[in-house]
Amino acid sequence: METFCITATAKSYPKLPYEKIKNDILGKKYRLSVAFVGGTRAQALNQTYRNKSYTPNVLSFPLEVDSGEIFITPTIARKEAKKFDMTPHGYIGFLFVHGCLHLKGHDHGDHMDKLEQKYCKKYGLK
Repeated sequence: METFCITATAKSYPKLPYEKIKNDILGKKYRLSVAFVGGTRAQALNQTYRNKSYTPNVLSFPLEVDSGEIFITPTIARKEAKKFDMTPHGYIGFLFVHGCLHLKGHDHGDHMDKLEQKYCKKYGLK
């Protein structure tokens, strides 16, 4: 059974060790789908599932205990990267880590921040 897949409707996204990061955070048996999408689709998903009207940089949706989906909007991430003193590639990797940690059950806060820093350092996301 396949436990990881990437789809993209966005024009481009960085090639990073997504599956390795996923396995590290969520485990090898966790089934994860990652989609790199444009702003219109991301905003529609955010409106439909979260009743929020803005275009998000990342969305994560748990489907079952051992499966979930992450949607990343590269155009938004590229615009935001500089605010976080990161490259666009590094920031998209950070957003992937962020989404995985949410799927693992973590909420925003100091503990999640420390885990994000740990994985960004481990995978050279700058």
